[in-house]
Amino acid sequence: MTNDKPRNLYDYPRYYDLVFGSDWKPEFHFLHQAFAKYVRGEVKRVFEPACGTGRLLFRFARAGLDSWGLDLNPHAVDYCNRRLKNYRLPETAWVGNMADFTVKKKFDAAFNTINSFRHLLSEADALAHLQCMAESLKRGGIYVLGLHLAPLEGEPITEERWGARRGNLAINTHLATFDLDLKKRTERCTMTMLVYTPTQQFQIVDELVFRTYTAAQMRKLITAVPEFEIADVYDFSYRIKRPITIGPDTQDVVLILRKK
Repeated sequence: MTNDKPRNLYDYPRYYDLVFGSDWKPEFHFLHQAFAKYVRGEVKRVFEPACGTGRLLFRFARAGLDSWGLDLNPHAVDYCNRRLKNYRLPETAWVGNMADFTVKKKFDAAFNTINSFRHLLSEADALAHLQCMAESLKRGGIYVLGLHLAPLEGEPITEERWGARRGNLAINTHLATFDLDLKKRTERCTMTMLVYTPTQQFQIVDELVFRTYTAAQMRKLITAVPEFEIADVYDFSYRIKRPITIGPDTQDVVLILRKK
């Protein structure tokens, strides 16, 4: 096996889309159900900050919703817009910072379900993001925010492995934490993607840094944005009839933040 030069994994949108997009169905159906259950009024416009390759965004667009997204990586945004164009849909993703943006027309609902929020490494940026989201939503709209919490009891999840295949392309992914510092609020991980094509095999290695949150720290942050209330909490099983109560050992949460 040959080693590809390590780069930012987001610079490989085709591979990123397969790794993070292969299990889109549970999220997609859950979001539809959450929109129907929690949004006051009809959902016509949706928004995804840190949309990446638009794995969910283009599916909402195909379902008839006015779907928009932003991402910091131009490769991902280009991939997303090309896919929208291929389906003869408007190219509605743009390059932007999810901690500093404005929108011309408010949205009925928004979502960010795969921990991208934790890429914001300071309290100021995290707060700025939530304030931007509150400004971007109509009153009664929701922001569905999924992330891993740092548990106060039990062992934190520090390693994940999964595989995905699309046609002749297959990728095995290993995500492992190598440095967790709850005092500095940082979690450093190595992500290794073993890529298999009909003609070659290689690996892509990247280092990811996340900000950590206990349940109390996350609640304090949300409380600092008075426009939002926590309407309900779920886990990554995405069962709309099974909201959860956060306990000291809870790690996976999907927060339904509703604009008052």
